[in-house]
Amino acid sequence: MTDTADRIRAIAAERILVFDGAWGTAIQDYDLDEAGYRGGRDFRLDQKGNNDLLCLTRPEIVEDITAAYLDAGADIVSTNTFSGTTISQADYGDEELVHELNVAAAQIARKAADAKATPEKPRFVAGSIGPTNKTLSLSPDVNDPGFREVDFDQMKAVYAEQIDGLIEGGVDMLLVETIFDTLNAKAAIMAAHESGDRHGKSLPLILSMTITDMSGRNLSGHSIEAFWASVRHAKPLAIGLNCSFGADRLRPHMQAISDIADTLVIGYPNAGLPNELGEYDEDAEHTRDKISQWVELGLVNIVGGCCGTTPDHIRAIAEMVAGKPPRAVAEPMTRTFLAGLEPMTLAA
Repeated sequence: MTDTADRIRAIAAERILVFDGAWGTAIQDYDLDEAGYRGGRDFRLDQKGNNDLLCLTRPEIVEDITAAYLDAGADIVSTNTFSGTTISQADYGDEELVHELNVAAAQIARKAADAKATPEKPRFVAGSIGPTNKTLSLSPDVNDPGFREVDFDQMKAVYAEQIDGLIEGGVDMLLVETIFDTLNAKAAIMAAHESGDRHGKSLPLILSMTITDMSGRNLSGHSIEAFWASVRHAKPLAIGLNCSFGADRLRPHMQAISDIADTLVIGYPNAGLPNELGEYDEDAEHTRDKISQWVELGLVNIVGGCCGTTPDHIRAIAEMVAGKPPRAVAEPMTRTFLAGLEPMTLAA
């Protein structure tokens, strides 16, 4: 158990921690054109929309967004590296920048967090690891169900390159988020363990699944309970859900993971569902009120926002959770707990 994990668990025993909000929609508010993304550097492909690249070309924007979430009350801020892998950066021809990009992103977040930290309110940095646009569990070719664009070892290597950069840049923990494929997540978990061994430091893991429909399954078909059965061997610092739907629709699924996870539970939903233009209309007060139901039911230890949330949303959430009791961590299971698409519990 690391010092960081010890500290966060100690804080979580006393109060609910606050996570940050969206990166993509925050960057969209800057209304950058393609030249704005390039920031004076030369690239062979169009870079508009490559949000992670801003850590190198426009670091002041990333610094401003991070500082805004810290000022709003976030205890944990994430790095701007959701697409910081060679798979994702290949869309922009920037595979060779992955290590540099992740180091820079972690350093930006580290500097901002340290500047705001106090003995009474320490701040932490989570290295964001997105799901990529490849899947190990499903074929992209409907005519060839056995076909895969990548294999497990390739995916693990892709994640390892990103994780090495995040560790070098100084993150406190690793956040494998928006998990739509459980096997992808397992590759990231193995990469995290192996990277930790190489660097001589084992960082805490946060694992956050996203569900694709109201049945509560991810794209690879796993229920929330089956997902937990598949990844609990990693002993994550926290497990939970992000993105998906608004907080009201996620509540029963947050209840499901809260009931069985013998670790901290994190939840950071979208600001409702996007409108027909892909924009989010739910204001900070509505998001706060929906998440307050999670808090009243004792479902979360760490809470924040995903797509469409802003520093105003995080400030409203921070004010709402202040003084509220955190979730009580569930007792460890004493029976064999396995998973296919559904969990299987064997009698003791």
